[in-house]
Amino acid sequence: MKLLVTGGAGFIGSCFIRHILNKYPDYKVINLDILTYAGNLANLKDIESNPNYNFIQGDICDKKVVMDLMSQVDCCLNFAAESHVDRSITGPEIFVDTNVKGTLNLLEAARQFNIHRYLQVSTDEVYGTLGKTGYFMETTPLAPNSPYSASKASADMLVRAYHETFNVPVLTTRCSNNYGPYQFPEKLLPLFINNILQDRQVPVYGDGLNVRDWLYVYDHCSAIDTVLHKGKIGDVYNIGGNNEKTNIEITKLLLKELNKPESLIKYVKDRLGHDRRYAIDSSKMQNELGWQPSVTFEEGIQLTINWYIGNQQWMKNIQNRKELQV
Repeated sequence: MKLLVTGGAGFIGSCFIRHILNKYPDYKVINLDILTYAGNLANLKDIESNPNYNFIQGDICDKKVVMDLMSQVDCCLNFAAESHVDRSITGPEIFVDTNVKGTLNLLEAARQFNIHRYLQVSTDEVYGTLGKTGYFMETTPLAPNSPYSASKASADMLVRAYHETFNVPVLTTRCSNNYGPYQFPEKLLPLFINNILQDRQVPVYGDGLNVRDWLYVYDHCSAIDTVLHKGKIGDVYNIGGNNEKTNIEITKLLLKELNKPESLIKYVKDRLGHDRRYAIDSSKMQNELGWQPSVTFEEGIQLTINWYIGNQQWMKNIQNRKELQV
């Protein structure tokens, strides 16, 4: 099978490509990535010489590039996205361009070339926010609260429409907060780990009690693999880690693991429209497809901390890039 993976030089995309090439030695992967600030070919250094892997630098908003590549593959998995909420608040236009228009280009190419599967990698943020109880289900109405999540919800609606109108064989996954190796250091875990290692303060939004469900990235990759091969065409699948933690819990845990004082915590003004709680119900994945996360949070956080400690040069190389704004 030949796969087109868009955004494959990013955090989740690169881990997924590694997962696929390791698990399916006869699969071929084309990685299409424009290499924005968050795209990093160093994430794939260990597999760049794999004969079944091919990198193409290009934009999913470029119709010609998308059409050419889609004509060569059996399936497309769209990881390409602008994904940082803070950046969407200060500059929402690029989120609409990449996340909505780019998805439209991919769907149109998938339709024209009758590919076997188109999988849209989405987010639980499209559902909005939860109170102290309850969980996001696949049937939960979409209620995005940031320009980022609104752009992802718009893309999800296009995916649904292309299935209903043109019978494009689509699948959609919506995941909780990912963590693990190769994550760009504007996100909470790598940013905080790096700051703590350098004895710098860690900025915690508001009261620090916002809750997220944490999912180890390679569990997410195995779930996407499962949906690609076993999912019901047209369906949405929620992917969660069953690990609800407040931001301040995460912060204090990192400080403890790295033997640093809690005096490094700095509470800062809360993010505009900051969703209070996310929590995923993954029972559909478990009951219909037989998937469940295999890495506990305790195992995953230790693996993650150890990876960033062991790859500080990777972090320094990113910090030396002028695009980094954290």
